[in-house]
Amino acid sequence: MTLTRTPSPAVKGSPDDGVAARRPKLFAGTGGQNISLIGALAVVLALFGVLNENYLSLSNMQVIAEAATITGLLAIVQTVVIICGGLDISVGSQVGVASVVSAMTFTATGSGAFLGMAAAVGVGMLIGALNGIVIVYGRVNPTIATLAGLAAYKGLAQLLSDGRAQGYVLNNDVFIFLGRGKIAGLPVMVWILIVVAVTVHLLLKYTDIGRNLYAIGGNDTAARLAGISINKYLICVYALIGVVAAIAGILLTARTGSGQPVSGSEGLELKAITAAALGGAALKGGKGGIGGTLLAVALLGCLENGLTVQGINTFWQNVAQGALLVIAVVIQQRRSGERTVGLPH
Repeated sequence: MTLTRTPSPAVKGSPDDGVAARRPKLFAGTGGQNISLIGALAVVLALFGVLNENYLSLSNMQVIAEAATITGLLAIVQTVVIICGGLDISVGSQVGVASVVSAMTFTATGSGAFLGMAAAVGVGMLIGALNGIVIVYGRVNPTIATLAGLAAYKGLAQLLSDGRAQGYVLNNDVFIFLGRGKIAGLPVMVWILIVVAVTVHLLLKYTDIGRNLYAIGGNDTAARLAGISINKYLICVYALIGVVAAIAGILLTARTGSGQPVSGSEGLELKAITAAALGGAALKGGKGGIGGTLLAVALLGCLENGLTVQGINTFWQNVAQGALLVIAVVIQQRRSGERTVGLPH
């Protein structure tokens, strides 16, 4: 497969677009969007810090970081698929399948943690690639295809596990290290998030693959004429989502001590999409960055933890999360000057 950089004027929102190309930093590329997120994050931290003296403690910050890790992993790959003009609503269910597979394989074989992890990653890659194949060769809208996957993979996880938590992994040093270990004072889970974030950021910003993904999302017709194999790219992106979702599922297993078909993974797809949209990923494709997504993940994590510490009903947390997604999309539409529903004014 030949990867060709489009020679024509840069796609809007791509790394070749204006200032973004001259500021190759993790939190560069979405400009004022990141500044707004940093401001909102500061307000949330200050507000809950005043309301609860323990909110800003090191131990609570660690709790927030660990809780946000799985959402962060999914938000990163959700950003990638949105950049190339797609969407994946099934990521939460994929996490559930991987969690169950990792725990059940480990328990059934007694061959150590790595076999269970390898099985989970393999299944995740197959599921992700299947999504891509359905979208590309079945010519199914990504939203519809992955909505079907949301139900199907959730059902698969429940069938495999008989609808309940399976296996026990906290008698294994590797799982214990992943779920509770620390390196240089930071939880291992957070280090995994950092490694994935930096890797994907470098891929998007400094390689032809990344530039081609922006080109596909910005103008797929122009990308095709430039010689980019769009079908292969899309299938690979969805396979990547499956792999990262499997890693998230393994971390969920390590954190809870057993394979979780639904608990801990349900609703992750909404969190991931919300974080990507808040972070500046345009839902029409062609624009976005990992730095903004990570800031949005931090904002959502701090807000959720603050509401929990204050004893706010979790139902209201869901309302807040949905409202944030709507706000993010409205801001995107206003900035683009588009109005796709209703009468223009």
